[in-house]
Amino acid sequence: MKMDKKKFTIYMIFAFGLAWVIQIIASIFSRNGNVAVFQLLLMVCMFMPFLATFIAKIPLRGMGWIPKLKGNIGWILLAWFGPMVLTILGAVIFYIIFPDRLDWSGSYMASQYGEEMMAELQSTGITIPLLTIITIVQACSYAPIINGLFGLGEEVGWRGVMYPMLKDKLGRVKGMILGGVIWGAWHWPIMVLAGYEYGLEYWGAPFLGMAMFCLYATVAGIILDVLYEKTKCIWVPSVGHGAINATVGVPVLMLNAEFADQLTIGPLPIGIIAMIPYIITAILLLVLTGKKKEN
Repeated sequence: MKMDKKKFTIYMIFAFGLAWVIQIIASIFSRNGNVAVFQLLLMVCMFMPFLATFIAKIPLRGMGWIPKLKGNIGWILLAWFGPMVLTILGAVIFYIIFPDRLDWSGSYMASQYGEEMMAELQSTGITIPLLTIITIVQACSYAPIINGLFGLGEEVGWRGVMYPMLKDKLGRVKGMILGGVIWGAWHWPIMVLAGYEYGLEYWGAPFLGMAMFCLYATVAGIILDVLYEKTKCIWVPSVGHGAINATVGVPVLMLNAEFADQLTIGPLPIGIIAMIPYIITAILLLVLTGKKKEN
């Protein structure tokens, strides 16, 4: 996609402007303890890049709306199951390095949602190991599709519009890197105001979390963009995006609550240690697909 500076500027203004307004409002509800409204507004926020595409009058045709299975099965499977595999690998690395942070009692969940909710959960016979298995099964089956419908709201704007324009202007690698930083920065208001992803009280807050999330968005964005490059179907990175959202929270189910203020390290893939599999995969995909494109 060729860079149209006027359309790109309009797109960026509205993709960020609308989203940041919604994130600020959502953060107010979060601070008042209204989690349901907070979550609802975040889902609405995901469609702002899609809406900005319409406002900037950027055509949607050519983004690959009809999935093609022939030759793309491997990439589709990577989108569907890759995030879970990378997330589990990152969690394993993290808990091997920091075994004292592994806790199957549900202390982290209790710290986040209250002892009463944990008691209700346990009264149904669902233990933390069982909940982990249930979450993994969901994340490997239907969750990527359902979440992908919301992920589409971002993917049309990011992988469908912004990344191609940046790559056209800066080159493939630089475009992907800058795209990831921009994608990460898009989340900053809810990170700073509502403690999204890392909480509000951690070493280096809020700047370390802001930088760390941009790093994660960069490596995850490279993976999603390669999926889009190879399949030329916007639904594939959307499913990948949905899979990321479905799997990213699994490792904290067994986190010791004493370390809840150190998520910049792990066990979620947004932490530097648990992010290692994502980083390696992104680099490998860049190198391998780059060589093939040159050939």
